[in-house]
Amino acid sequence: MVKVRFEDETVREYPDGVSLADVLREKDPKLFKKTVAARLDGRVVDLSTTLSDEDHTHRVEFVTTDSPEGLDIYRHSTAHLMAQAVKELFPEAKLAIGPTIQDGFYYDFHVERPFTPEDLKKIEKKMKELVKRNIPFEREELTKQDALALFRKLNEDYKLELIEEVEADRVSVYRQAGFVDLCRGPHVPSTARIKAFKLISTAGAYWRGDERNPMLQRIYGTAFPTAEELNEYLKRLEEAKKRDHRRLGKELKLFSINEEIGPGLVLWHPDGAMVRHIIEEFWKREHLKHGYRLIYTPHVAKIELWKTSGHWDFYRENIFSPMDVEGQEYILKPMNCPFHIQVYKSEVRSYRDLPIRYAELGTVYRYERSGVLHGLLRVRGFTQDDAHIYLRPDQLEEEIRNILKFTLYILKSFGFNEYDIYLSTRPEKYAGTPEDWQRAEDSLRLALEHEGLPYSVDPGEGVFYGPKVDIKIKDSLGRAWQCSTIQVDFNLPKRFNISYRNKEGVPDQPIMIHRALMGSLERFFGCLVEHYAGAFPLWLAPVQVIVLPVTERNIEYAEGVYRRLLERGIRAELDRRNETLGFKIREARLRRIPLMVITGDKEEKTGLIAPRSREEGELKEMSLEEFLHYIEERNRPAEGGGAP
Repeated sequence: MVKVRFEDETVREYPDGVSLADVLREKDPKLFKKTVAARLDGRVVDLSTTLSDEDHTHRVEFVTTDSPEGLDIYRHSTAHLMAQAVKELFPEAKLAIGPTIQDGFYYDFHVERPFTPEDLKKIEKKMKELVKRNIPFEREELTKQDALALFRKLNEDYKLELIEEVEADRVSVYRQAGFVDLCRGPHVPSTARIKAFKLISTAGAYWRGDERNPMLQRIYGTAFPTAEELNEYLKRLEEAKKRDHRRLGKELKLFSINEEIGPGLVLWHPDGAMVRHIIEEFWKREHLKHGYRLIYTPHVAKIELWKTSGHWDFYRENIFSPMDVEGQEYILKPMNCPFHIQVYKSEVRSYRDLPIRYAELGTVYRYERSGVLHGLLRVRGFTQDDAHIYLRPDQLEEEIRNILKFTLYILKSFGFNEYDIYLSTRPEKYAGTPEDWQRAEDSLRLALEHEGLPYSVDPGEGVFYGPKVDIKIKDSLGRAWQCSTIQVDFNLPKRFNISYRNKEGVPDQPIMIHRALMGSLERFFGCLVEHYAGAFPLWLAPVQVIVLPVTERNIEYAEGVYRRLLERGIRAELDRRNETLGFKIREARLRRIPLMVITGDKEEKTGLIAPRSREEGELKEMSLEEFLHYIEERNRPAEGGGAP
């Protein structure tokens, strides 16, 4: 007999060789339907795993689709189901990789031609057939040599390449009837467990993300434990498509990316540039209030600067090739921090001067492969709302608390009230001493706790130079966006040998904090567009008011209203076109302009205006001064946030 200890600390005995599936059926038959795997003595395994060893009490926890881990296993199994369907429909297809991603999965195939929407329908139909066949996922362990022989026989070149790189002597494969795939697992017990799935789209993808490698065809899909959850997700997906910042950016004439200029390089059109200007002015004003000093730095520097900072060694693949300037190599800056350090080093600093806070809206350039570029979310030239703070160790926790409060104030001002916070701790390879790391991690943790902010710990996910806090904002559809980060750095102060004079007049090394509140303006702007579906709140709208004369004879009066709005600092436009009023109103609505002012014969006669609000509809007739007061009351950032 073997002993099993469950999560509730009860212990039961079972016959030697019993499977985890049978253990679960005996213990809790109702739980069996949504259980996809088990954690056996800390290791996640298939339910088909058998138990032995009479001298050891096994600890068993069951993994269900209610957990992120269980949902991940469920979706990865669906990726294998899709690969089996593809191989049955397209026997010549070669398998590459099929991982899970947020909200779904994908699988890459080498095929003669791209997959079409009709192909996806056929693949989905075949997947449903395979589900009905209730095919078991069967794990098999092979020696590395046997695995190579198997996939060589199957003519699966990409699997051979992956196996060659495995350092272990043995690998695992999973069989579904005649289909076999290389995989660590675990998987659901059988195809019948996969209830609700949808293939979403296709795209080209280079093998291993390298354009020097063959182009593969990627199929994206998603899967949920129930049809209801799937349908709800598909509704959100349709709403997300309507809000896609790339589509709205073109439709609202906010920005464009021109192939003649180059991929990943953004052209800000007048309306988009106006929103950016408003964001920048708000950012500068608030930073000055919070004790930051603004600086500007060059876009290029000698390569030696980046060798000193370590970026040339650690981030070379993301740095554009050097350019020759009078026999010396210069590069486009990938980061702002080395410049800020040089400003700090420009004079002797005292302990009384600290903390010193430098802030810059600094444009940086990073070489991103064309396959990963995505609208404003992944570009090659972007502007960081960057700041670097130099402080004494005794100032660290208080400064982090101030940054956290400042960050949340900024995010809420733009209407983001929900977020997830992560504390990333020391990785295996790191700069600085364990004592420095512990002090920094404790400071970050205590600051979060003192501010009453719930957080999750990401063990070992800190950057090599220090621990960090990341804040992922949630938009109106509940999607998470990585924006804000607070990073403690022991590395650069040491590399650049920066110091301050302590109370004894002896040089000491300051701690450096890197922090960005919005991340990059491009990404943050893309997030704002999708959060508000292009309908910016009044204070952010590129055009706040459009004046619409009813007929040509009302233009003179309309121009007076228009000029008065401009004089009061309102971003206004006057539609002088000889079009019907209905046409002008429809166009203003499509442009998501918050306020319209109708000026016709009646308004001219009474000296009043007839305003309309995007949110409130028709407003009462009022004088121009009343309307200006109405605008001024609403023309400010959200107080403590506010749903769009």
